[in-house]
Amino acid sequence: MGTNGSGLRRGVALGALMLAAAPALAQQQRNSAPPAATEQLQLDQINVQGEREAAPLLQGPTTTTTTRAELDRQQVQSLTDLSNRVEAGITFNRQNGSLNIRGLDGARVLTTIDGIRQPFLIDTRINRAGTNAFDFDSLSSLDLLRGGSGGATLGGGALGGALAVRTLDPEDIIRNGRSYGALAKTGYDSTDRAWFGSAAAAARMGGTSVLLQGGFRNGNEIDSKGNDKSIGATRTAPNPADFNQYSFLGKIYQQVGEAHRFGITGEFFKRADRIQTRTSTVSLTGNFRPGAYQTGEDVERNRVSLTYDYKQPGGLLIDEAHANLYWQRLKRNDLVSAYRYTSIVGPYGRDNENEQTAYGFNGHVIKNLQTGGLSHRVLLGTELRMSSLKQYSSGVDNCPARPASGSYTGAFTTCNNLFTNQSDQPDIDGRLVGVYVQDEIGLLENRLRVTPGVRFDWYEEKPQSTPAYSAGGSRPVGLPPSSSDSAWSPRIRLEYDILKNAPWVKDVTVFAQWAKSFRAPTADELYGRFGGPSTYLRAGNPLLRPEEGNGVDVGLRFGDKQLGGSITYFHTSYRNYIEQYQQQAAGVGGLYPQGGIVGLRNIPRAEIQGVEVNGQYGFAPNWLVRGSFAYTRGRNKTDDIFLNSIPPMQGIVAIAYGTDRWGAEVSAKMAGKRDDVSTVQAGTGFKAPGYTIFNASAWWRPMPEIADLELQIGVYNIFDRKYWDAANVPLSRPQPRDYYSEPGRTVKATLKYQF
Repeated sequence: MGTNGSGLRRGVALGALMLAAAPALAQQQRNSAPPAATEQLQLDQINVQGEREAAPLLQGPTTTTTTRAELDRQQVQSLTDLSNRVEAGITFNRQNGSLNIRGLDGARVLTTIDGIRQPFLIDTRINRAGTNAFDFDSLSSLDLLRGGSGGATLGGGALGGALAVRTLDPEDIIRNGRSYGALAKTGYDSTDRAWFGSAAAAARMGGTSVLLQGGFRNGNEIDSKGNDKSIGATRTAPNPADFNQYSFLGKIYQQVGEAHRFGITGEFFKRADRIQTRTSTVSLTGNFRPGAYQTGEDVERNRVSLTYDYKQPGGLLIDEAHANLYWQRLKRNDLVSAYRYTSIVGPYGRDNENEQTAYGFNGHVIKNLQTGGLSHRVLLGTELRMSSLKQYSSGVDNCPARPASGSYTGAFTTCNNLFTNQSDQPDIDGRLVGVYVQDEIGLLENRLRVTPGVRFDWYEEKPQSTPAYSAGGSRPVGLPPSSSDSAWSPRIRLEYDILKNAPWVKDVTVFAQWAKSFRAPTADELYGRFGGPSTYLRAGNPLLRPEEGNGVDVGLRFGDKQLGGSITYFHTSYRNYIEQYQQQAAGVGGLYPQGGIVGLRNIPRAEIQGVEVNGQYGFAPNWLVRGSFAYTRGRNKTDDIFLNSIPPMQGIVAIAYGTDRWGAEVSAKMAGKRDDVSTVQAGTGFKAPGYTIFNASAWWRPMPEIADLELQIGVYNIFDRKYWDAANVPLSRPQPRDYYSEPGRTVKATLKYQF
């Protein structure tokens, strides 16, 4: 306990020091500079976070917004890029395909695209999922919410936080009062030797506006610092791979009068990865040999949505209304194509498919009003959703028909592990109903704001009987029960402006908020069932309870985009935390000699706490310095062990210069070592050394007076440092350490033209 406290105090001290230094430095610079210097400040050429407001459901002191211009300026085309260049303390975990916020990942972080929640589809057999089924070049902005306060508006899943992305609208492309516009971009990234490109065109004709956008990215495996290209268990170089990614976005809006807008959106995304396995699965003389074992992953998302937007300030009943009626399908296929040489000689293939189709409605209204000396901004909304989830594993092999005893013996013993042409879980029909309300109450001429809010959610996951599940190799007995529950997610936030329009900084505001949140178990956690007698069993638990979070955030924010920042301390306690555990040891009862039974359970208590700091300062004409810092600690309080998903202390510092013709930035990403890991969970936490990597980028607009043509080049990890992103290293590691290292020096070049 003493170690936790001292570590946290060091983190708080460092964050506070960074924050406290900014105003003092600002005052010193402004006192020494002539008055005209401030007036000549040209920050528009250096794109700064926060130039666009977060979506109404995510607005709050722990939300940051990254605009399209900022994504382009930082050459951000993935969540990994975002964590390395913009947002300290977050990580994209490539092992399970999820974003890590405040030490939580997977289904504990909610992802939405234009307000539509994205499912976390887990493949039971390989325990992987993915929520990043979108193209960064199709985005208008990206909101990142840290912590569970979004539960009061976004609902279940926002336990650790939320990633809310918004796609391009016609007004993002049409500029300078014209009725049309276009944007084209292409480039190369040596991280995965990828060529990429995108194009968008928009037009406005009277009250009708149209947008068409498409993009592609084709490349290979992500590089690392491993250089041993041997075959088998000693290999450290990444497996050879290639991928193809395509996306399309189309929107049509019709403006009716000044207040009403109707829209229709169609979106398509597809990515296909193919990996040639060269690691411990294959050997030169083994059952699987080089070139005879390929894995793959196909992800496809389709969406059609109808939208309605109303905005009439001072309206009789409401000032704003927004509605979204949608259909969405997300399909994920995990593939194996192989050939066996020694045991059951012949082809071996698998196609594990998960597909969810969802219909839903999201909507909210906003009303501003006065009652006596109080101002109110009331937000009222709902979320309705119906979904259907299907899972099936098809495949081929040379195994004979299963004997009457149910188990293979002799030369065909390996066939006991080959479960195929079956479902690893029943089909699931899901329903979700959510209703929420919040009121931002302004007192003392709006210097004090009190914002209470609450959301009620009810959900149900109902299994459906199918022959493919009932006859599965795991031998399920009957149909598991439905999982249904409800939850209240209250929140209250207080903000007080200590200073307003002060001479040395625009505003200084202290804030505090308390929020409860929850996360329903996924279909895989409830009903996933893979394995069988004579081998092992991985079994879901239909009696799992939803995870619950109870957290506070306390902090201070100040200033604007010229000089501004924030510091936040957070502490969240969790109940019914879901974890995987060894339910039955191998060989007990003789049924599962290989691995026993691995199950899931709720543990009573866990906690995560930490400090987050960010700031920016335009200290001279065309100059900007920015920084981001995060320190997080987390423990399973029931078993008194560390949580292995917690990242180390991290910071990002950058200095940039920009004019209307050219600019450059130099940045550093720093991380402390991570020793606080558990060795008693399902796998051993990775102890990672600390690191510092340096990045530099420059951009040039050769003819800004004639055409908006821009060339940008970035060099990342300039000094070719070997390092590990601790939260991105799996708990089970059959290969040597270097296999899990991050890329060395990489180069990215982009060419963009807009008119």
